Amino acid sequence: MLKDKVAVITGAGQGIGRAIALQFARQGARVAVCDLNSDNAAAVAREITDTGAEAIAVKVDVTNEEQVLEMVAECMLHFSRIDILVNNAGIIQTGPFLKISAEAWDKVMAVNLRGVFSCCKAVFPVMQRQNGGRIINIASIAGKRGGGILGNSCYAASKGGVIAFTKGIAREGGPYNINVNAITPGYTDTEMTSSLTLKQRDAVLQMVPLGRAGKPEDVAAAACYLASDYAAFITGEIMDVDGGLMMD
Repeated sequence: MLKDKVAVITGAGQGIGRAIALQFARQGARVAVCDLNSDNAAAVAREITDTGAEAIAVKVDVTNEEQVLEMVAECMLHFSRIDILVNNAGIIQTGPFLKISAEAWDKVMAVNLRGVFSCCKAVFPVMQRQNGGRIINIASIAGKRGGGILGNSCYAASKGGVIAFTKGIAREGGPYNINVNAITPGYTDTEMTSSLTLKQRDAVLQMVPLGRAGKPEDVAAAACYLASDYAAFITGEIMDVDGGLMMD
């Protein structure tokens, strides 16, 4: 499905990003596993290369524009092209907004929104020269709902920004054959959500028609579709992967 495509995936050292990296590799892609945690990135890259697929590990802080440019340069040096960018790196901040500090707000925005901007800005010229590419931004249903029962309005604001940004650059990418889409996962079992109490988890799952939490592999499957030729005529799409939670 993705044979010989080059995919750059941020936040790929664990959780959803790791699942996307492994799924892309299984589908034939050559993968750059990019993460702030170099040990995690190296471990995922080894998982991929142990199967005979091709992968490199790249340490990157997506809030640092210079490091983002270095990430792209390293990927180009190794692979000579970039066909797919998955902006998955993200952090979460929960709690009532009155208890969120300005510093916490800035950090969430820097990783979740400015990081997406910086990575897209660095990769876009490569895809323009190639006259094609796929960008997949991992947002959240929180960006549509404005938060949730956990009081994560700060996180929701950052992901709402990702949704709007996705639609904006999808329009700009169209003339260059660059498809830009976003995935909005619902509650998904990852390291990021492991701190929820059983009561909080049950309260969320009661709203999910399919009655279970998502798995990272559920999001990875959607990302694989959007990165493939099957999605050649899809751009500016915001795809819910949430077990039906956001169903109209």
